[in-house]
Amino acid sequence: MKRILMLAVMSLFLSQGYAQKNAKKALFVILDGIPADVLDTVATPNIDKIIAEGGYTIATMGGEVGGYSETPTISAVGYNSLLTGVWANKHNVWGNDIEAPNYNYWTIFRMLKETDPTKKTAIYSTWLDNRTKLAGASLPGTGNFTFDYYFDGMELDSMNFPHGDDRLYIYQIDEVVSKEAARYISAEAPDLSWMYLEYTDDMGHSYGNSPQMSDGVQKADVQIGRVWEAIQYREKNFKEDWLIIITTDHGREDDGFGHGGQSERERRIWIVTNSKETNTHFRQEPEMVDILPSIAYHLGLKIPKKIAMELDGAPFIGHVDASDLKAELRNGEISVTWKALSEGQTGRVWVSTTNEFKTGGLDNYWLVGEVDLADGSKTFSLNGTQSEIFKVVLETPSGYLNYWLVNQ
Repeated sequence: MKRILMLAVMSLFLSQGYAQKNAKKALFVILDGIPADVLDTVATPNIDKIIAEGGYTIATMGGEVGGYSETPTISAVGYNSLLTGVWANKHNVWGNDIEAPNYNYWTIFRMLKETDPTKKTAIYSTWLDNRTKLAGASLPGTGNFTFDYYFDGMELDSMNFPHGDDRLYIYQIDEVVSKEAARYISAEAPDLSWMYLEYTDDMGHSYGNSPQMSDGVQKADVQIGRVWEAIQYREKNFKEDWLIIITTDHGREDDGFGHGGQSERERRIWIVTNSKETNTHFRQEPEMVDILPSIAYHLGLKIPKKIAMELDGAPFIGHVDASDLKAELRNGEISVTWKALSEGQTGRVWVSTTNEFKTGGLDNYWLVGEVDLADGSKTFSLNGTQSEIFKVVLETPSGYLNYWLVNQ
C-alpha cells in the first residue's frame, strides 16, 4: 500500500513539473537587420541586463568571402544558417523566396525532437515562412517535424493588422508575438524556443541610418525585456537553467538601407547571451553557425555523428578545443590549419572524396593522421588521390570541425 501511495505522489510531482528542477531550457531570438554599430549607440537597458549576466560579442554572418561557403547576408539565409549550423552551400537557402531548402541538413529543432521526442519546442514569429519553409513543419522532407506550439502568421491578417507603408503593423505584430512568447514561456517553459521580430529591418529598408532605426531598436529592447522577465520567473520559481541567445541576421550597407553583400558592415553581426560559460571562441569573433552547437551544448543535446561532422560552427560556451579550420591543397598534399584553444589534447583528421550527405546518404571518410591540437597546423599526403571535392574533418575531444576543398 505504501508503495502504491509513493508512486501516486511521484506521479503528482511529475505532473506538476517538480521533476523539471534544474532542467535545461533555451530561447534564441533574432532581431532583424540591426548593425552592431547601431546596437552600440542605442540605449537598450533590457539587453544590457542580459549582457551583465553573460556577455556580448561582435560576430560574423556570411561564410568565407570568395570561398565555397560564401553566403548572402540576406534575412532568411541568416535564419537558416543559425537553424542548421551550416552555410548556404549546404542548406541551399539563397534568398527570402526559400525556393529549395536542403532538409538533409537538420534544424536544431529536428535534432532535439529526433533525439528525444518528449522535448517540447515552440516558435513565436512575425514571419510565417520561418515555420512552414525554413523549419519545414509537417513536410515529408523533414520527417514531418512539427512544433509543439507555434504563434505566427499575423502578417497575413490585414483586418486586425491593417497594412500601411509606414510598416507600423509589423511593430504591432512584434508586440503581440513578444507578449505571447513571454506568456507561453512563463506558463509552459518549452525546452527550445525561437522568437523572431522584424520591425527593425523594416526601419532600415525604409529610412536607412536614422532616428527611426534607433527607435526600432529601442522598441525591440522592450520586447526582449518581456521574455527575459519570463525566463527569470521560470528560473526563480521552477529552478530551471535557461540559456538565452539574441542575435541579428545581418548588418547593413553603409547608408543603412540595403544588405546582401559581403562588405564589412553587412557581415558584422553581434551575439548577446546570459551564459556564464562563454569561452575563448566567444571572444574571437564567432559566427552565425556557432549558435547551434552552443545551444546544443547547453541542452546536453548529443548530435548524431554524421550530422556533427557537417556542422560549420563550434560552440562558444563550454569547453572547446579548436575553431576556424582551414585546408589547402598543394602538390598532392593537404595542409590543415586551425585555431588551437586548448593544450595537451590530440585530434584526428579525416578526409572524404564523396558528398553523399547532400542527398541523404553517407560519406566514406578515411583517417589521414593524428595531430597535436596545440600545433595549429599539419600537412598530410594524399598518396595520389584525386577528386572534385575533399571534405576535411578535424575531430577533437570537444567535437568536429570541417572544411571543403572544391574543384571549381
